[in-house]
Amino acid sequence: MAQKITVSVIKADVGGFVGHSDVHPALLNRARELMSAAIEQGLLVDAYVTHAGDDINLIMTHRRGPDNPDIHQLAWDTFVACTAVAKDLKLYGAGQDLLTDAFSGNIRGMGPGAAEMELTERDSEPIVVFMADKTEPGAWNWPLYKMFADPFNTAGLVIDPKMHKGFRFEVHDLIDKKRVVFDAPEEIYDLLVLIGSPGRFCIKSVYSRTTDEIGAVSSTERLSMIAGRYVGKDDPVMIVRSQSGFPAIGEVLEPFAMPHLVAGWMRGSHNGPLMPVSVAQATPTRFDGPPRVVALGFQLAGGRLVGPQDFFADIAFDEARRTALQMANYLRRLGPFEPHRLPLDEMEYTTLPHVMERLESRFEPLQPIRTEL
Repeated sequence: MAQKITVSVIKADVGGFVGHSDVHPALLNRARELMSAAIEQGLLVDAYVTHAGDDINLIMTHRRGPDNPDIHQLAWDTFVACTAVAKDLKLYGAGQDLLTDAFSGNIRGMGPGAAEMELTERDSEPIVVFMADKTEPGAWNWPLYKMFADPFNTAGLVIDPKMHKGFRFEVHDLIDKKRVVFDAPEEIYDLLVLIGSPGRFCIKSVYSRTTDEIGAVSSTERLSMIAGRYVGKDDPVMIVRSQSGFPAIGEVLEPFAMPHLVAGWMRGSHNGPLMPVSVAQATPTRFDGPPRVVALGFQLAGGRLVGPQDFFADIAFDEARRTALQMANYLRRLGPFEPHRLPLDEMEYTTLPHVMERLESRFEPLQPIRTEL
């Protein structure tokens, strides 16, 4: 019987270089040293360290299953070690995603984001790891719906017998801390009612209705709700399996050819287009943006990460980048007005409470309108 492998993608912002734009090479090198040591010790099968904007992303494979304390401890210790380097270099926001002083057995709820998937490798096991900067977990709702439920994006839903039954979507309510599961295509309309509100409802995972195998998983941690104050956007990650009963690589990437609007640009308080970029282009500087997404492809081979293939480096996404920049130009002209700035209920962890508190005494009740008969 084939042995299961777990893919864990855990990320954190522990210091920006310069400002919120990039990760200093010294932090990435420190993370690589610790990942290499974990491989030598047998804790990990393989690992790859990269970044999206100012977030360090640890892509790890192991045989300990999701939510394993040893794996999460490794990630936490790595981010703590990188924070020490960031403080020495006086990088911006050193350790900002580490919201507690001590590890408590699981990295979830402590600041870093995590997407983990346990699977049994097929004869060929291609996966795509998506990493975003300057946005929130709901940014994955649109592309996951397109990949796994829209036949105009994914031809396999129509012509591949392994996909024809559709997929099952697990959706999380980030406000009330609940989850609900929908079957597509039968319940697409109900699914869309929720995921069309990505600030509250996020697709956590997707499963094949033919095989019950997991096809995708995302991080759904929201920093503001963990910390109770604004401490930076969540910058989510996602793992998607491809081919042989799942969307083809081209179908997985196709949704990003149309940049969709996501929350998180500049101080986490503005909407902007999610621009597909290579790792080298994942250094948001224009108004701390626009929001970026990177897609790295790997072949799993006995848990080894063969790759990566930097998919959005392809010139086929040049037009998407041009469209994103045009959208950014339009939105920037709106300045502090919605829909460039987020609605007030999305800004409750930024300046809004302070402004409302200061203006409290100046608000007067409206006088009723009198009409003479």
